[in-house]
Amino acid sequence: MSPRARHSMPHDVAAALAAAGVQADDDGRPGYQRNDYLGWTGQAQNADTRSRRIGQMLEELSCGGMYMGMAHAPSREDRKPA
Repeated sequence: MSPRARHSMPHDVAAALAAAGVQADDDGRPGYQRNDYLGWTGQAQNADTRSRRIGQMLEELSCGGMYMGMAHAPSREDRKPA
């Protein structure tokens, strides 16, 4: 089995994470999730789709409890330390 491709952080995604104040939330996610988000946004065929995917990523990181449209209990807000 070949290793999973690793995606680098695009400048626009890094800027969006910083602007939304969710960089720490992204940093707290497992590496595979961070990589999956980057791959998913990078595979968008047009700018509208890319923008929508980045928006979903930011929303899920901001709210917690979600990953790629699925429940992710370890990141729920009520489980985060105060």
